[in-house]
Amino acid sequence: MLLPLFVALAAPTAPADDAALKARVERVLTANPVVDGHNDLPWEIRTKYAAKVEAVDLTKDTSSLPLPLQTDIPRLRRGHVGAQFWSVWITADNLGPRAVEMTLEEIDIVARMIAANPNVFERAGTAADIRRISAAGKIAALMGVEGGHQIDGRLSVLRRYYELGVRYMTLTHTLSLPWADASTDAPRSGGLSAFGRQVVAEMNRIGMMVDISHVSDATMAAVLAVTKAPVIASHSSARALDDAPRNIPDDLLAKIGTNGGVVMVNFYPSFVSQAWRDWDKARSDYARSVGASADAYGANAAAPLVAWERLHPEPVVTSATIADHVEHIARIAGKGAVGLGSDYDGINGTAPRDMTGVDGYPALFVELARRGWSDAELAGLAQGNVLRVMARTEAVAASMAGMPPIDAIDRS
Repeated sequence: MLLPLFVALAAPTAPADDAALKARVERVLTANPVVDGHNDLPWEIRTKYAAKVEAVDLTKDTSSLPLPLQTDIPRLRRGHVGAQFWSVWITADNLGPRAVEMTLEEIDIVARMIAANPNVFERAGTAADIRRISAAGKIAALMGVEGGHQIDGRLSVLRRYYELGVRYMTLTHTLSLPWADASTDAPRSGGLSAFGRQVVAEMNRIGMMVDISHVSDATMAAVLAVTKAPVIASHSSARALDDAPRNIPDDLLAKIGTNGGVVMVNFYPSFVSQAWRDWDKARSDYARSVGASADAYGANAAAPLVAWERLHPEPVVTSATIADHVEHIARIAGKGAVGLGSDYDGINGTAPRDMTGVDGYPALFVELARRGWSDAELAGLAQGNVLRVMARTEAVAASMAGMPPIDAIDRS
């Protein structure tokens, strides 16, 4: 008779425990707001709304717009976001002077987003700025250039981007460059060319973080061998859990930990769930066979794909899936080597089921708290780890202040 009584008494405690975890996470994230490494809202505004920044009211829920978005100010607030690196990405096939022009247009979109919401966003340039701005209840705004093709082989352009607020550059996007190789293209440099090493050196000198998301394993290793500052992977996950070429293998995760860098976990289902990735490939293959676009998902997908999805249900991806990647990276590289780079508004509207937009971060922190993460470890994941990397990058730049600019142009 005692066992049934014990079960009856114990069962109701689970919701109370969950409520306690949520309350704990609220306290942690209020004190340590999330610094997210990658959000593609500028490109979405450019392509979905013809770059008409002021026509997109970010003070209201954007998930119900005719062309939905994953980002808006109410959800940023609910998600406890204290700083956002906005990606000023352009597609990798835009090269030469036009790549620079388009990047400047993306930077203008971010500047206009800040100007349209001055009581919410404030431009930041340093780790101290982020702490000051988030402590004042605002959201610090920074930028990352997502691909070395965007400097057109000119370090002078890199320096001007820094002056405009760019604080990291991803060395490649999906296509290899003459000076750095991408994870999803044939190699051209075998890692880093002489100019590629100059790019890293100049980024160290001016205090711009080197981002190794998207690059090949050889390029990643080459960067880790030459950089004087810790690196970031602004939106990458663990290859051991999902065999995507742009995810990071364990040997390089360990080296990033030794380097003092941070891997900021991506939320795109294709990069965190092998089952979802396999499903998506089958879905894309089917779309190709019937001449349909595979870019939209769910109710917004082409009619043949809506029917296909009914017969082939989408694998479930949740905050627990993201937590698996966070924990794997932490086991290999250390808990100080992991952060968050959601890739919201750059993942075709997909997301973990309980993290569909920028209000979703608390679900992940509750899951990790349930798994035994301490308040200090959660605070490191939220912001402390990447702010440490940023501050160290600034210190390296200060130590190189007497060095002249590297006056190099890639002519290959």
